[in-house]
Amino acid sequence: MCQEASDLSSLKPLLDERGVALYAVVKENLGSEIQDFRAFFNGEIFLDEKRAFYGPLQRWMGVSGVLRAGVWMSGWRAYQSGYWGNVRGEGFLLGAVYVIGPGPQGILLEHREMEFGDKVNKSDVIQAVEQIKTDIKKA
Repeated sequence: MCQEASDLSSLKPLLDERGVALYAVVKENLGSEIQDFRAFFNGEIFLDEKRAFYGPLQRWMGVSGVLRAGVWMSGWRAYQSGYWGNVRGEGFLLGAVYVIGPGPQGILLEHREMEFGDKVNKSDVIQAVEQIKTDIKKA
């Protein structure tokens, strides 16, 4: 999560130039977890303890997910890059990245994590951000 947060934060100048906000929604804050996350994420962070943002059909990866080769490879790449997450709290709820345009534009990019470490492609995020129309009039 920290590596993806850092990657997305590297897009902050482009987002600022286009008037697009960068947000993170997290499900828990154990100890200084959110404060520690701020070192990797350059946007506003919201705590959703009730998990309302995650929707009625939360996507979970069970213990067997830890046995997947892709999960271990992603973890190793993150570790080699200097990122190491914590192992506190619940760690089986899969995340997502969305690029959302104003009004009727709606969701321009939806990347749902399929397994732990399944990061969004930054070029897909850039392409979606470039589609955002900021001159849409509200009804």
